[in-house]
Amino acid sequence: MIRTLGLLGFALLLGAASPAPWRMAVPVTVAASLGDHQSGRLIVFIERVAPRAKPSDSVDFDPFRPTGATIAAREVADLRPSRAATVDADTDVFPAPVSTLAPGRYRVQAVLDRNHDYAYSGRGAGDLVSPVVTVTLPGAIPTVTLDRVIPAAQPAPSADLAQYYSLVRPIEFQSNAMTAFRGVPTFIRGWVALPPGYDGKARFPTVYSDGGFGSSLGSAKHGAASMAKLMADGKAPPMIWIYLDHAGGTGTHEFADSANNGPWGTALTSELIPSLERDYRMDARPSGRFLTGHSSGGWSTLWLQVRYPKIFGGSWPTSPDPSDFHDFTNVDLYAPGANFYAGADGKPYPLIRDHGKVIASLADFARSEAVMGAYGGQIASFEWVFSPRGIDGRPVPLFDRATGRIDPAVVAYWHDNYDIANIVPRDWPTLKPDLDGKIHLTVGTADTFYLDGPAHRLEAVMRSLGAKTDFRYLPGKTHFDLYERGGDKQALLKDIAWEMYAVARPGSKRPS
Repeated sequence: MIRTLGLLGFALLLGAASPAPWRMAVPVTVAASLGDHQSGRLIVFIERVAPRAKPSDSVDFDPFRPTGATIAAREVADLRPSRAATVDADTDVFPAPVSTLAPGRYRVQAVLDRNHDYAYSGRGAGDLVSPVVTVTLPGAIPTVTLDRVIPAAQPAPSADLAQYYSLVRPIEFQSNAMTAFRGVPTFIRGWVALPPGYDGKARFPTVYSDGGFGSSLGSAKHGAASMAKLMADGKAPPMIWIYLDHAGGTGTHEFADSANNGPWGTALTSELIPSLERDYRMDARPSGRFLTGHSSGGWSTLWLQVRYPKIFGGSWPTSPDPSDFHDFTNVDLYAPGANFYAGADGKPYPLIRDHGKVIASLADFARSEAVMGAYGGQIASFEWVFSPRGIDGRPVPLFDRATGRIDPAVVAYWHDNYDIANIVPRDWPTLKPDLDGKIHLTVGTADTFYLDGPAHRLEAVMRSLGAKTDFRYLPGKTHFDLYERGGDKQALLKDIAWEMYAVARPGSKRPS
């Protein structure tokens, strides 16, 4: 693993096969106005200035152009104005040592990620940031000064949603199970959208919705307000919607009981849901409890339906993260000698595509994530959910970040505990009475992250069991335009809502 290889070994594997003719370091300090004792992940971004490029006040990492900017980083524990921290730009760096960059003009910017959440959500409130400095390479980079704090921002809702923001209700529920696991008060948070005319007397079906990777409590509030408006406009049926936030310091916990993250699934199903059903007039029966979510939220809601089939009456996941680990974003984790970066033929595995054009490889994505920090990234998030806990208190890595070599022992643990395409047939005699016909999965045939592949595999497994299946593959749709149809960006969401309502209220008809 990267911890045992050391930084020099990691750099060599990134392409510095021989000693650089000169070593590059970036000195970074903090302005006196920001005070002493600053700590976090210090990240430096370096980007080539294109001919006739306009001035810019930001240099950042773009996952859809992962090699566009060079990133170098280190941990700092006590950054002060009186002394600079030196970021070695030739070792813990991606995609290649700065000393190997082509001669030319470059923009440089530093960010101190104080919350260690850059790999999840990028720069945000509380982080320290420097101005952009233009330099010429090869040559020394002058001291870069962190001189401002990124303020907290609450984006104003659009005019048509403003009134609904004031109507949604917050969820701030302390979980006994999670508090016991962590030893500190731990909460499940989210927002409740109530149907028009809710008076506390009539009961309503309830939908639990989970966001994708990168979602937040703020995006959950936006989703709740949007749904409140759809119901008020008669474009969605009257139901109670619970928009959940599953983001945390390690990425998304996906409401799965985990050796590393804790018993989030137990907390949701045995604590939060009973509490909500006491506080609100919900159907409080399986035929009135539904699940939906997109991407990581899609996997979460698919998992909850399989794990707790007696509790929920159906799951409508969209573009869920891999549900069959024979195709974990193009990697067969079970192949002999499996490598996360390349196949047996040596060709790198693609991760991101745009209608057939490969945008980024798994190796690019994993290595850039490793430089940005050990916490919160998409791949690290998978390990926090799926992996056994190591002796260091962290999840055991699925693969070596430098070489891509996959650990078969970790794969075996993933297989037995979280591979849905393995769990469903293994437990089908028990699951069938409560699960059959409850999975309604939608994904695009051009999914940006190739998630149509594992969906096809899961469908084949279920068909082999004789299960009732409802898998839909929307032609040409990607990860990001799946819900749009005919100019309506919420068309699929409306379809899903009415399908749920038809289960809860048989005989109901969708208005034409």
